[in-house]
Amino acid sequence: MDTKARNCLLQHREALERDVKTSYIMDHMISDGVLTVSEEEKVKNEPTQRQRAAMLIKTILEKDNYSYISFYNALLHEGYKDLAYLLHGGIPVLSSSNGKDSGGITSYVRTVLCEGGVPQRPVVFVTRKKLVKAIQQKLFKLSGEPGWVTIYGMAGCGKSVLAAEAVRDHSFLEAFFPGGVHWVSVGKQDKSGLLMKLQNLCTRLDQDENFSQRLPLNIEEAKDRLRILMLRKHPRSLLILDDVWDPWVLKAFDNQCQILLTTRDKSVTDSVMGPKYVVPVESGLEKEKGLEILSLFVNMKKADLPEQAHSIIKECKGSPLVVSLIGALLRDFPNRWEYYLRQLQNKQFKKIRKSSSYDYEALDEAMSISVEMLREDIKDYYTDLSILQKDVKVPTKDLHKKLIAQFQRHFRLHCLSPDQEDCMYWYNFLAYHMASAKMHKELCGLMFSLDWIKAKTELVGPAHLIHEFVEYRHMLDEKDGTVCENFQEFLSLNGHLLGRQPFPNIVQLGLCELETSEVYQQAKLKAKQEVDNGMLYVEWINKENIKNLSRLVVRPHTDAVYHACFSEDGQRIASCGADKNLQVFKAETGEKLLEIKAHEDEVLCCAFSADDRFIATCSVDKKVKIWNSTSGELVHTYDEHSEQVNCCHFTNNSNHLLLATGSDDCFLKLWALNQKECRNTMFGHTNSVNHCRFSPDDKLLASCSADGTLKLWDVKSANERKSINVKQFFLNSEEPQEDMEVIVKCCSWSADGARIMVAAKNKVFLFDIHTSGLLAEIHTGHHSTVQYCDFSPHNHLAVVALPQYCVELWNMDSCLKVADCRGHLSWVHCVMFSPDGSSFLTSSDDQTIRLWETKKVCKNSAIALKQEIDVVFQENEVMVLAVDDIKRLQLINGNTGQIDYLTEAQVSCCCLSPHLQYLAFGGEDGAIQILELLNNRIFQSRIGHKNTVRHIQFTADAKTLISSSDDSAIQVWNWQSEEYVFLQAHQETVKDFRLLKNSRLLSWSFDGTVKVWNIITGRIEKDFVCHRDTVLSCDISPDATKYSSTSADKTAKIWSFELLSPLHELRGHKGCVRCSAFSVDSTLLATGDDNGEIRIWNVSNGELLHLFAPISVEEGAATHGGWVTDLCFSPDSKMLVSAGGYLKFVSDAWCGWHGEDPVRKRIHLFIFSFSTYLLRTAWQFCRYWGYSSEQNKVLALLQLGARERQKKSQSVKFIVISWYVSEERRRATVLEGAACLEGDTRVQT
Repeated sequence: MDTKARNCLLQHREALERDVKTSYIMDHMISDGVLTVSEEEKVKNEPTQRQRAAMLIKTILEKDNYSYISFYNALLHEGYKDLAYLLHGGIPVLSSSNGKDSGGITSYVRTVLCEGGVPQRPVVFVTRKKLVKAIQQKLFKLSGEPGWVTIYGMAGCGKSVLAAEAVRDHSFLEAFFPGGVHWVSVGKQDKSGLLMKLQNLCTRLDQDENFSQRLPLNIEEAKDRLRILMLRKHPRSLLILDDVWDPWVLKAFDNQCQILLTTRDKSVTDSVMGPKYVVPVESGLEKEKGLEILSLFVNMKKADLPEQAHSIIKECKGSPLVVSLIGALLRDFPNRWEYYLRQLQNKQFKKIRKSSSYDYEALDEAMSISVEMLREDIKDYYTDLSILQKDVKVPTKDLHKKLIAQFQRHFRLHCLSPDQEDCMYWYNFLAYHMASAKMHKELCGLMFSLDWIKAKTELVGPAHLIHEFVEYRHMLDEKDGTVCENFQEFLSLNGHLLGRQPFPNIVQLGLCELETSEVYQQAKLKAKQEVDNGMLYVEWINKENIKNLSRLVVRPHTDAVYHACFSEDGQRIASCGADKNLQVFKAETGEKLLEIKAHEDEVLCCAFSADDRFIATCSVDKKVKIWNSTSGELVHTYDEHSEQVNCCHFTNNSNHLLLATGSDDCFLKLWALNQKECRNTMFGHTNSVNHCRFSPDDKLLASCSADGTLKLWDVKSANERKSINVKQFFLNSEEPQEDMEVIVKCCSWSADGARIMVAAKNKVFLFDIHTSGLLAEIHTGHHSTVQYCDFSPHNHLAVVALPQYCVELWNMDSCLKVADCRGHLSWVHCVMFSPDGSSFLTSSDDQTIRLWETKKVCKNSAIALKQEIDVVFQENEVMVLAVDDIKRLQLINGNTGQIDYLTEAQVSCCCLSPHLQYLAFGGEDGAIQILELLNNRIFQSRIGHKNTVRHIQFTADAKTLISSSDDSAIQVWNWQSEEYVFLQAHQETVKDFRLLKNSRLLSWSFDGTVKVWNIITGRIEKDFVCHRDTVLSCDISPDATKYSSTSADKTAKIWSFELLSPLHELRGHKGCVRCSAFSVDSTLLATGDDNGEIRIWNVSNGELLHLFAPISVEEGAATHGGWVTDLCFSPDSKMLVSAGGYLKFVSDAWCGWHGEDPVRKRIHLFIFSFSTYLLRTAWQFCRYWGYSSEQNKVLALLQLGARERQKKSQSVKFIVISWYVSEERRRATVLEGAACLEGDTRVQT
């Protein structure tokens, strides 16, 4: 150990021994490899904490510099920052070799840098130890905390080589960046290009897809994903950003990482927060270093170099890049020293130099000479790229047209294959070239094509396509604004689906659009073409209920809209965003009133004063400005914040106007408009202040921060009143508090000021102001952070902005979702209610602001239905019986959508008689009632069960009603004769039952048994002990000789009704086997489990014929990502329908489960995705009610959807679907029944 380090440790030994708890410190040192397990045991054997600390320090003093550094880092990580500060002055300077091979390059280093994409050393490399050491020292100063180290210098000075060399050191990597190094070549980028860079980085960091299976759809989502990946999956790693040009690019990486960047402009980091260190690189090499490079290229000693070498170095002005270019030429042509010197001295390329972005005159000459000396075959590649002559104006328009013509000559647009050369280029840049050439017709033909959308999203994801719609909207609108709007709406509603795997069928998605939409017209045409080839499609026929719920859409900005707000009288809206402008327009019509170039950088927030006279804005430029809201005149400028200002808000009382602002500098400031300086600065947050709001009575100010807290401040005294640690509500036993980052995004007060709503991560919390107690918690179910929330000023509603371009309305009293609002094409940044609560606005990255009428949104959201539903398919009719959330029984005609409200009741289950004469429903009190549909009156009632009735069903003649209950009994009630029989033998609740022929009934239970009953006598005829755990489902073979059982014990079994032991036990599932289904010919059995896996078995011998796995495997194909809730074969046993996260149709012709080798055939799945869980599938209903393909040739399908299980109930959609088979072709028709299911319907089918 260095003497300086040793003395520093001895000097502060007493303080360290007094305060340090050794357990966690030693864990870090062992993981760093500087402390052994035996040494740890020696420390632990000491009797007291102080003695253990003394023994640890004694052990460290006997070790080397790396032990000191590891101990220092462990102190930082465990929160001993004061003690670490004492040791900071003694930190030793690391050697670059440490006994390893040159430069510390070991196999470990090579592996880490290769995995991180760090470029290798140049073929000819000259060390610059002083600069490398300077970079390492600056990185060391970050001390494991987020921050920025900038290497800046002119073009060609070797910044990138130096950045790579700084991390090419074994000991340095192990000590400071054990999480790895990740290199990103940035360059000059637009938003689309940056998004692709971020997507690639996220993919590289999450190769096993633990955090997400789809690419982020925009820069904000990518930034959020990157933050999570760096924090959770790659802690203590270094991100290197090479060749950064623009400050706005760095904001995408400003997410609590340690970052090393190279740039020509050291001011690029002014736009980001955190510690910043700079390493300048001089423009030229020293003469001796330049000569060393030349000597290495030509394989000569420096002393033997000719005189021209010195002149060449002088002409190159010491640029490492230019010297290397000339050196490479001399290596191939060693006798041309004089020739190359003369070429450099001639300086024949002045015009090119003037237009070049490079700062070196010699660079152009060197590159030109290099091209001339290329081999002929290599020169051809360069010539293909450099098609323009020197010193001429580039004919941009003609050039782009020529490129398009070249594409049209050699490629067919809809036949591009990833295997084709240049394919990726055209997918990424074809629209760009068309737009640049002003080819309106061709661009619209491309962008308004489902084929192009399908091909591009499957290959590169939807994000780039969405960006193009925003980027070229001005051109697309010129041809047909309605068509453009159709496709934008389609993308806004389905973009989150198009980014998923397996890819949804885009034709099917298009068929769900309104019939007047161009998207629908294209989809319908393609469906007609494909249906003759055996494809199946479903189509809604009563889509008139689909409405655009936004009242007004305005596009006041040319870039992302970060914030928008209403004036106090609700007549005006102010907005601001990335274009640095403040806009004011009428709330009723969208008419522009003001447009102000407000700031020098992005404007993050704006606010009207209570009297509507002023508008405040705050910006990344660290300034706060006050404007006259009518004239647009600048009233005040405040610049006391030292970092970007994130939020601003006025008091609610116009008699005493105050403005509050929050900044990345961790401070809140209060401003009085009659003063030039800040009235109060409020200290307390330890990270960025993201949001602030005054209470309705202006006595308190609430602030939210990236430190995970909500703080309440007394406005009069500016003192902190209380602090709520929101972070604690995300802790679990597996994740220590210090490892979790919780950013509290925003807050909103209730109208009475007694409650406050807070958004953090994917949850919204409601706190009591007086007790700080948690009143309610909403889990949105989305994986990314809630962006914004706002409380309605007059009721219990809250509006929440979510990452999937979606806005939701929630009832904060019941914690139930009230409505979904989709329409935005990209990330929603802000949501806000009008002062009277009658409307709310949303602002987005898609440059638009949308206004929504609150009542209209709530009214048009799907009717809330509970999970008690029954369906009857009769002839061409589909009738749905359901219970809504106000206890009404509804009878819904699936063809017309007509709803008949029957009666009010406390219903736990319901059913229809086969011929729609009667309905029956059971209640929580054990009562059963029968209602006659003709006159809507209660016909019969009976209280027979002791507990809640769970299942109820009529027999085929409708004379008998069978019910099961939580009391484990089954009741068979002949309601016409009022005779009844109880079937009592199950020890636990009956899961479900099925009617058999000859007055028999099959029941299965949580007790693991299956029983066959005679419903006339009430006796058990067969008692099967089937499983060790709950029997989840049973299916009866069509020939009525066998049945299947599935269980939570992860097995399925095939039984004969004649034997008490199973014919076959089907093993292999790794999750609960949720469902099973026999094929119509009784030869096949399909089973599905909670992991999304489907298996097809041979009934006669129990052999596994085919496997559909939730992820691609050698013998299977991708299926559902969650529970498989139901399965059903088609009448010819050649197609299987499965229900889960999406509806799937799988054909024997594709998969070969009737004898062909499935591994040899490519498997195609028709996927119909609703992003919901499906509970009941197809042909089963036709079988159940006795219909076949010969009778009316009607096949029916009912999808009942429920989202993934939540802690609290929420409403979700269901859709009734049926399709009709004709001799000529197969077509599909979807009939939308009612609208919602409430609660966790996964448990019951």
